Amino acid sequence: MSDINQNQDQEQELRDQDNISESSSTIPGELAILPLKGVVVYPLTVLPLNVGQARSLRLVDDVVKETNRLIGLVTIKNDKFEDAGPDDLYEIGTAAVIHRMLRAPDGTVRLIVQGMERIRIQEYTSTDPYLKARIELAPEHVDKSVEVEALTRNTVELFRKLVNLSQTLPEELLMAAMNVEDPRQLVYMIATSLRIDLKQAQELLELDNVQDKMLRLDALLTKEVDVLELGKKISGQAQAEMEKNQREYILREQMKQIQKELGESSEQEAEITAYEKKIVESGMPEEAEKEARRELDRMKTMPPAAAEYHVIKTYLDWLVDLPWNKRTEDNLDIPNARRILDEDHYDLQDIKDRILEYLAVRKLRAERGSAEDQESRTYRGSILTLVGPPGVGKTSLGQSVARALGRKFIRMSLGGMHDEAEIRGHRRTYIGAMPGRLIQSIKRAGTKNPVIMLDEVDKVGADYRGDPSSALLEVLDPAQNKTFRDHYLDVDFDLSQVIFICTANTLETISGPLRDRMEVLPLSGYTDYEKTQIAKGYLVPRQLEENGLRADEVTFGDDAIRAIIRDYTREAGVRNLEREIGRVARKLATKIAQGDHDSIQVTVDLVHQLLGKARFYNEVRERTETPGVATGLAWTPVGGDILFIEATRMPGSKGFLVTGQLGDVMRESSHAAYSYVRSKMHDLGIDPEQIEKSDIHLHVPEGATPKDGPSAGVTMATALASLLTNRRVRDNVAMTGEITLRGRVLPVGGIKEKVLAAHRAGLDTVILPSRNERDLDDLPEEIRKDLKFVLAERVEDVWKAALEPKPVPSTLNGHGNQEPEREVTSSLN
Repeated sequence: MSDINQNQDQEQELRDQDNISESSSTIPGELAILPLKGVVVYPLTVLPLNVGQARSLRLVDDVVKETNRLIGLVTIKNDKFEDAGPDDLYEIGTAAVIHRMLRAPDGTVRLIVQGMERIRIQEYTSTDPYLKARIELAPEHVDKSVEVEALTRNTVELFRKLVNLSQTLPEELLMAAMNVEDPRQLVYMIATSLRIDLKQAQELLELDNVQDKMLRLDALLTKEVDVLELGKKISGQAQAEMEKNQREYILREQMKQIQKELGESSEQEAEITAYEKKIVESGMPEEAEKEARRELDRMKTMPPAAAEYHVIKTYLDWLVDLPWNKRTEDNLDIPNARRILDEDHYDLQDIKDRILEYLAVRKLRAERGSAEDQESRTYRGSILTLVGPPGVGKTSLGQSVARALGRKFIRMSLGGMHDEAEIRGHRRTYIGAMPGRLIQSIKRAGTKNPVIMLDEVDKVGADYRGDPSSALLEVLDPAQNKTFRDHYLDVDFDLSQVIFICTANTLETISGPLRDRMEVLPLSGYTDYEKTQIAKGYLVPRQLEENGLRADEVTFGDDAIRAIIRDYTREAGVRNLEREIGRVARKLATKIAQGDHDSIQVTVDLVHQLLGKARFYNEVRERTETPGVATGLAWTPVGGDILFIEATRMPGSKGFLVTGQLGDVMRESSHAAYSYVRSKMHDLGIDPEQIEKSDIHLHVPEGATPKDGPSAGVTMATALASLLTNRRVRDNVAMTGEITLRGRVLPVGGIKEKVLAAHRAGLDTVILPSRNERDLDDLPEEIRKDLKFVLAERVEDVWKAALEPKPVPSTLNGHGNQEPEREVTSSLN
């Protein structure tokens, strides 16, 4: 088939309109059909065509030998061309005459054809060597009405607008259209010049009524005019903006010349000179200075109105404002540091001693090392991480360290951070990019050696934006942070002289590599005595001052403070205690402001009157009145706590159910406890029928709170033994420890927090694994005096200390079975 494309340079001079008057009767009933690709030829129009396919060249050669030189031109429906057959062509085409043929050196043929009449293919008579078909003429219907005349004028007007807007349509084409009287010829002339879709062009040819053709053509002309008008508007706006920028540039150049003649410097030159001076004065290292000068050289070549100019200016502001060589001199007076720590915090001797050791090492290195050694080694050391429940003074300890050293203090909260760019910053390719929070904090501090408190490091998250914990690996490694590279600055900054102090409630959520870089200093909860002393020395004076009260107006007695601690707070720290003291102080401030009192002594009765009913009370006695309930001890990220484990039985067949949202480890501990109790039925005096004909249900209350760990094993075994022997658990006893199937009691962690929780709950006996005896040294002296500790090697030791010797009457056995009282023989009594 033919490779036929419409030549973009339409040869208007070859359109010989005088030949259009040839009679349609000269068109024969059978014509050779030349398929057209990408173009529609209309009647009464002249068009150049290129022919390159072998079959099409043979068709042209045969046609030009004939007298009439007539040919059928039909458009291909789709892009298929090489083997287009009858089914690939439209039904409606145009009969045309070949006026001129020119052979090109590449073997193709250039034709000038003139459309004669519209034809309809009736039947293809031949496909080889080229297509031939029987055709019939399909002339259009033309009305000589006023509506057609109106449409003609409207079409000419739209075409005039199009020619005026277009850069490709000549004025001569408009003049030719205005001189055409035949509506059909006008439609085809304009449609040939119009840039329209091939399918739309074919649809225009297939319409039978000229009036419909003109309506369709007007719609296409209107759309094209609208597009060109919008394009012209956009081009005009862009041209105006370019002219404005060019005008501003010329005016600036003229201003520069005027300022030069007057001996004055421009604002841009003054700005660049100021940056050059700041770069020198900042004392930045060679790499940073090289980058700053490179950006400054780029800035010199840009007009101030350029967007990149302000990006570079912001970058240079960050570089010159950073404290590259500015540091505060450390106050390494150890007695002074001890005094400050004692002023700010009560007790915490282990923590204070470690901080003083930290400062002492720095002092010795600074005094005994060379200048180079001081620069490279003096300020390196461990990353201190304070781990403990809320409200025990972790953040304020960091402030005390900064005050003792005389350094600036910066607190960065990492809780909920998910984006690595918060640490490392954003690259300058992003709009609105800025350095990470570390560099921002150091800039605000104005020194390169502040104390930075990384608060809540255990609550750092991770998502598709990166893992901030991974970015902290470099920050918190003394061997790497000397060359910390922020993404925004893209130059090294020395963080080795910064003292980093981290805080966390738990180590479980901190990644292993990050935890490996930390020196962990645990902070446990406070005892009631310690809370009382903290309240007297720190909390009460602070709350009185915050509420406008003087020390001689309101005084808190020790009993009143202990009442607040015991009845209105139950926490490891003192945050809620300070909040309740503040409530009391505000209510008393109201009374004094009204003139009701001049001075007030806070007593226990006044505390209850001001704060209302007690929120907490000792429920151990009430809960353990029924056999099957034991008091255990648990460790949580917010301190130790007590928990109750309940067991009951009901008619069944040896079923065992465990509930309370327990983890896998705790569930396994419950099964181990149940198995061991069953193995000791004879020693405990348990009737085997109780288990054969009963289902046992073990429950840990507060089911909405997830629980896990092995330390509740002895408590579960005690609750089950209490249930099956009908012997109550003593109401003054709490216990913790892991058990084995052989009845051994294994050591557990969190002893200090658990013992403090037992003491807060008013218990006086704590059962611990014997191998945890060494942990008792960590307890305050007053706790060790107040509590009795039972060290158990085996579960039998726990039962002996925890269970009452005799069973309770059967009506109180807790599972509804009416059994007569009987004497229980047990090897534990």
